[in-house]
Amino acid sequence: MAPPRPYWKGYLKLSLVTCPVSMMPATSESEKVRFHTLNRKTNNRVVSRYLDAVTGKEVDEDDEAKGYERGENDFLVIEDEELESVALESARTIDIEKFVPRNTIEWVWLEKPHYLSPSDEVGHEAFSVIRDAMEAEKVVGMSRLVIGRRERAVMLEPCGKGIIVWTLRYGDEVRKPENYFGDIGDADNDPKLMSLVTSLIEERSKPWNPDMVQDPVQEKLKEIIESKRKSAKKGAKPKSKDEEPAYTGNVIDLMSALKKSLDTKKSGGKKS
Repeated sequence: MAPPRPYWKGYLKLSLVTCPVSMMPATSESEKVRFHTLNRKTNNRVVSRYLDAVTGKEVDEDDEAKGYERGENDFLVIEDEELESVALESARTIDIEKFVPRNTIEWVWLEKPHYLSPSDEVGHEAFSVIRDAMEAEKVVGMSRLVIGRRERAVMLEPCGKGIIVWTLRYGDEVRKPENYFGDIGDADNDPKLMSLVTSLIEERSKPWNPDMVQDPVQEKLKEIIESKRKSAKKGAKPKSKDEEPAYTGNVIDLMSALKKSLDTKKSGGKKS
């Protein structure tokens, strides 16, 4: 199967070294079940339109504008030309400005991954040298790039034969963990409890497999759709499985719960 068309094409640059590259999102939601909003009476699709909040009249596309609210019902109109004027020159070039150790960037800063690869055989050598040098030094490259008319800070990370370009969240988008974890006690844990939890972790540890993150909701939606397709009676509702009863057991102490978990595992899942 032919690879999808590039989402972005431009140049990767490090000082005087430049090579043509192409970029594609590393994730996709195209396989997810999607729905349209319909008019139940006619079964026709519903069309969205912008309406003036005061007059109630439909707004022509040419009259739509972006506004910054400076007070209640008081807006400053910002023209498209003004928005375009703040766009930087990073629209078609990923210029690596600096390098930082990979282990110093926490996961919370990473937003969306993209695959970056050379788009021309002539650029393979330059691309490979930049990639392998970062891998050898255990660093990632920092740059900026315009994606979707918005300039983003990006991180370049070696990945096999290619490079992953991560868009990064801005500083004001990441909340400080101490604001949420500060009240958690820092007393030493009970060694016996630690030993039990460690044993439980070891018994349940398995190699990573993408099947571990399958979306059960999507599978159930596909079953409903297929059932409706096969249904001879129009509008017939597929039979739904009985919902699992809510857990109503009593809260028991942590030590007993952990011991019971381990005992159940050793006895092959049979309850004593």
